[in-house]
Amino acid sequence: MATNGRGALPAIAWGWLVGGTLDISYAAVATVLAGRPPVRMLKTIAGGILGRDAALAGGPMIAALGLALHFLIALGAATTYYLVSRKIPVFTSKPWVCGPVFGLLVYLFMNRVVLPLSALGARPAFTWDGMAAVTFLIGLPVALSVARFAGSREHFTPRRLRK
Repeated sequence: MATNGRGALPAIAWGWLVGGTLDISYAAVATVLAGRPPVRMLKTIAGGILGRDAALAGGPMIAALGLALHFLIALGAATTYYLVSRKIPVFTSKPWVCGPVFGLLVYLFMNRVVLPLSALGARPAFTWDGMAAVTFLIGLPVALSVARFAGSREHFTPRRLRK
């Protein structure tokens, strides 16, 4: 890894932290607006490995587990994008396009594969807001981070802003 702040670790770490934080913040706000406490949302995430009833009956540690699982999934997304970008250069040359497409694929994978196989056993209904959140709050920040720290700086900056 380069010592100038570029490379795999900063690319993955920034995408993971920014994307994960934006997405969980959106989920918390949406949960509050729906009249439910964010702790319940975090426990539901933990329900993916514990089962819904066990997770909802748990205390603050279960909510912390849900938060940790959320960030583990975000880390998986950031790492996957980085690894794919090493083989398919368009992922770093066109982050403004590839990031949202990747986010959409993450949304579909989570909702059509991961959740049905989880202890929740649920196949959630498609929601436009959920899809948009993952597409733009996970996919785009991850792509921009990888382009910024592991790709060409020329491709990160929109053409009209380049000197």
